[in-house]
Amino acid sequence: MSKDLPPPQQSEEVDLGQLFKLIGNAFERFFKFIGNILNNLFLAFVWMVFFLKKHFIKFVIAGIIGIALGILLEKTSEPVYKSYITVKQNYPTGENLYNSIAYYNDLVKQRDSSTLKGVLDIKNLNVSSILEFEVESIVSENDKLKSYDKYLKELDSTLASTIDYKMYIKNSKDHTHKYQQITIKSKERDNFKTVFDRIIDNIKTNKYFKREQTKDLIELKNEKQAINESLNKSDTLLSVYQKAIVKSAENNNDLQTKITIDGKNTGSTTKEFELYNKVIELRERVVNIDRAIADKEEIIEVLSSKQDSGSIDNRIEIFGKSLNSKVFYAIVLTLVLLLILLGLDFIKFLERFKEKI
Repeated sequence: MSKDLPPPQQSEEVDLGQLFKLIGNAFERFFKFIGNILNNLFLAFVWMVFFLKKHFIKFVIAGIIGIALGILLEKTSEPVYKSYITVKQNYPTGENLYNSIAYYNDLVKQRDSSTLKGVLDIKNLNVSSILEFEVESIVSENDKLKSYDKYLKELDSTLASTIDYKMYIKNSKDHTHKYQQITIKSKERDNFKTVFDRIIDNIKTNKYFKREQTKDLIELKNEKQAINESLNKSDTLLSVYQKAIVKSAENNNDLQTKITIDGKNTGSTTKEFELYNKVIELRERVVNIDRAIADKEEIIEVLSSKQDSGSIDNRIEIFGKSLNSKVFYAIVLTLVLLLILLGLDFIKFLERFKEKI
């Protein structure tokens, strides 16, 4: 009968002991891998410390030579002068200004002095001495926050909730800021004022901005005239009210009718008091309009001009940082020496495997 029994079926259940062992081995290999990386990083750090200690005197000498080279080049090379002006944009001239500066720079790079003279309308000036034009916005972090807050108030609340500060700053353009700084670098120091004046004049004479200026000034002056006419009528009417109040007070000994122009009466507001407040409001609007007219009379205006004759600029731009020439050459020579020494040590390391090839 035993021959008729079916063969035993293999168990499909997973051996939990083996599973935990596999998981444990995986974690062990992972932590060993992390440990090897940290150990190698520590060994590399220790090696670098001893490497720098070994060649410390060489790095000091390289730094001293770099400083000496910077001093020598400052004294022997042709000086570069730098000057700048700060301007305020009363109209959206930023894009035009940035495009103009980029065009001037292209002419400088192409050494096309004749075209640059024509564009700037300069005849008796050596524009070939100009090395570079620059323009950048002057805006503080606080100004950016104010601008962001103002921008959100102009949007629908639903749309405003989807725009954060980082997104706003990322999408904002430098040329939209009101205050800009224009910089010129040149080999000669007697041409800055003339060139700056020509750059500003080219913006002021732009036909589009001139038309916008004319329309704005006409609109503001018409508004001011209308308000002044209203003020004249209001003054006349206010005078009539005052005379009526005084006459009424003279005829009424108990002074039940009170003058409320000073606004201190606790009774109900009278017509003359409402008119008085309206006159104050209109006069404030006239003051604001006068300020707006004063701003609109200049498309772009110079706020400050520094060093019309220019100052010597011996700084070098690298990775967006401005460094003194002595510091720059000291860092460069030190880094070059570091790369050379690292290369020599690497070659020595590879020579150990030469016999195995």
